[in-house]
Amino acid sequence: MLVHLSVHNYAIVEHLDLELAGGMTVITGETGAGKSIMLDALGLTLGGRADSGAVRPGADKADILASFDLGDIPEARAWLAERDLDRDGPCILRRVITAEGRSRAYINGSPCPQGDLRSLGELLIDVHSQHEHQSLLKPETHRRLLDEYAGASELARQVQLAAQRWRQTRQELERISSSGDEQRARHQLLSYQLEELENLGLGENELAQLEMEHKTLANSGQLLGACRQVLDLCSESDAGNVLSALTSSLQRLSAFHDQPGALGEAINLLASAQIQVEEAVGELNRFVDHFDADPQRQVQVEERLDALYTLARKHRVQPDDLNALQQRLLEELEGLNADDEAAERLAEELAAYARHYQEKAAQLSKLRHEASTRLAKAVEQEMQHLGMPGGRLSIELRDLPEGDPQPQGLEVVEFLVSANPGQPLKALAKVASGGELSRISLAIQVITAQTSRVPTLVFDEVDVGIGGPTAEVVGQLLRRLGERGQVLTVTHLPQVAAQGHHHLFVHKQRGSSETRTAVTHLADAARVEEIARMLGGLDMTDESLAHARKMVISAQA
Repeated sequence: MLVHLSVHNYAIVEHLDLELAGGMTVITGETGAGKSIMLDALGLTLGGRADSGAVRPGADKADILASFDLGDIPEARAWLAERDLDRDGPCILRRVITAEGRSRAYINGSPCPQGDLRSLGELLIDVHSQHEHQSLLKPETHRRLLDEYAGASELARQVQLAAQRWRQTRQELERISSSGDEQRARHQLLSYQLEELENLGLGENELAQLEMEHKTLANSGQLLGACRQVLDLCSESDAGNVLSALTSSLQRLSAFHDQPGALGEAINLLASAQIQVEEAVGELNRFVDHFDADPQRQVQVEERLDALYTLARKHRVQPDDLNALQQRLLEELEGLNADDEAAERLAEELAAYARHYQEKAAQLSKLRHEASTRLAKAVEQEMQHLGMPGGRLSIELRDLPEGDPQPQGLEVVEFLVSANPGQPLKALAKVASGGELSRISLAIQVITAQTSRVPTLVFDEVDVGIGGPTAEVVGQLLRRLGERGQVLTVTHLPQVAAQGHHHLFVHKQRGSSETRTAVTHLADAARVEEIARMLGGLDMTDESLAHARKMVISAQA
């Protein structure tokens, strides 16, 4: 339960430290004194939204800290342990809001996301506000209240999640399937193009080798003629050739025995030239002897090159890029095959999600039907106590048409009410006045709170529109809830205030330059005076004091 609340520089609160106990704690005060400020501040530590307006004027930040005893809340202890946030002693939630509007959240001194505060806060405190009866006009509220009463909130969340997963999977499957015709056509085209490229079978460096061979074959006649002319000039011409000239020159110069130095060098160079010409002639003879000017091979090379060039033009790429093109087309085809596999997988997942949804939704529907009668009967009994004799409440469960999984489950939940004897059951929005709606809402909140596993319940002016003997019954109901846990209730009714185990009085302290909100624990005479003020205004009489004292004694008895 909540054991301590510390508020600094929030709204018109400069500094506030409250020690809180179990039982029913009532919070009273004059209109505008700030009775709800405490609960608003508490809401921030539970993950509520905040802005810079929350900071007291003149302060640089608001700092709010709430301490909880988790002895009777194993779910909260487990939640903390899973995140390594548990510690000895109370659990401390803290929220800091700067004047610039920035916000920081802490759990047991560790920074945390605001969402974590909300998740943990749902395990610690259950808040019922004066505006809740407005939400009672919405069928989704009816469904939530019934699921909470049935202890099926987690199952309802699983049903909603299963429906969401089913819908997301179907959307993904439709996305893949919607382009099915287009993908099949693309698949067919890619398969055909890849078959062409595979049949072509272009080898590595084949294009360069073919082009060189083609150039050689195309010039074979001219090349062979040129080789033979050179052979003739170098060694075969009877009219004179290079080798004959070199041999004759060497013989003439070598005939002289005493050769000057320059002549000897000339002889050596001519001898070297003779050797090189002889080697060149040998190479040319070998080339000519082995040269194969095959016209058929030339045709084959030209046909192969034509096939390569034609396919390259068809795909608008350079012939050198055909292999890279083949790889890209193969990867795209594999991607399309993966989409086909994904479609099969998604279809299987969709069927599995549908089965899972039906299983969970059927369990939820069973719990709803079992709990609806019990909840309706319990609320009807409270309606009789709250000044609506003969009032009836029925919970209608209408099956949804068969079709896609729906997040809310298999049925629509709606509360039907008859506020007066003899009137037919109708939707709340059609038959309930403002005061009747407030009382019906309070009856439902009290009944559903009795089944809540959250030990701290907060009621923020839920008794609006209620008075007279009914107000005393409301106070008794809230006191009864307080006896099984902790109840904090903001009220303007003396009949409710008198029922509290503890009493907090909210008032303003006015200084020369500013106004502050303060909270005082009331006991004994001070408490009687506050209830007398609530009964009769500022001018208390002996009669109002006596009446107030009697109310307090009667409640304690």
